[in-house]
Amino acid sequence: MIPRIRWRRAATAAALCLSAVLAPAGAPASAAPPPVPHDLPEPPAASVAKEELAGLTVELPHSMAGYSRAKFPHWIKQMGTCDTREVVLSRDGQDVKTDDQCRSVAGRWHSAYDGKDFTAANQLDIDHMVPLANAWRSGADSWTTDQRKKFANDLTNPQLIAVSAASNRSKGDQSPDQWRPPLGSYWCTYSRAWTHVKHVYKLSVTQGEQDTLAAMLDSCDR
Repeated sequence: MIPRIRWRRAATAAALCLSAVLAPAGAPASAAPPPVPHDLPEPPAASVAKEELAGLTVELPHSMAGYSRAKFPHWIKQMGTCDTREVVLSRDGQDVKTDDQCRSVAGRWHSAYDGKDFTAANQLDIDHMVPLANAWRSGADSWTTDQRKKFANDLTNPQLIAVSAASNRSKGDQSPDQWRPPLGSYWCTYSRAWTHVKHVYKLSVTQGEQDTLAAMLDSCDR
């Protein structure tokens, strides 16, 4: 059931941008279909995430030698003129309107990290749940460029989310033992999503990261 739900969400997001691509040039912005009910693909339940966390390799961070964001090609075209950023903005917002270039020109967005609301897309960043630099330090340094591109534009797993620019930039490339969303009520979802992405991509964790994730997953039961 979960994979089917994820597929529907990704398909809905893609359809939002496809409607913009098919609109005649110069056509006015049009209302998008009803928004997807969740801001990112639903991560596994806490009980499953705990099992995934226990299976991750615990090791020291890899060297940052050779790292560059350019080695993770991101915001690629997903369909027509719609790039990854615009797909996520359409998926995560409400009453989103796009122009004929698939750019979000109106809508409402709620930042799950800090609880702030926005009505302008340029006030939002698309956060990589597991940051690119963190992925590099935990195994992506040995990936091919195609593998890194898939990771950086993943719409299937809970890896991309539209949040306030301030919260995204505060987070940077820090792991959960270094930074957590200001809203403690989001820690359960955050830890489930972070753990699942690391599990899917077979990335390692540090001991501090694992300990903090375990504590955050425990908050799901409270």
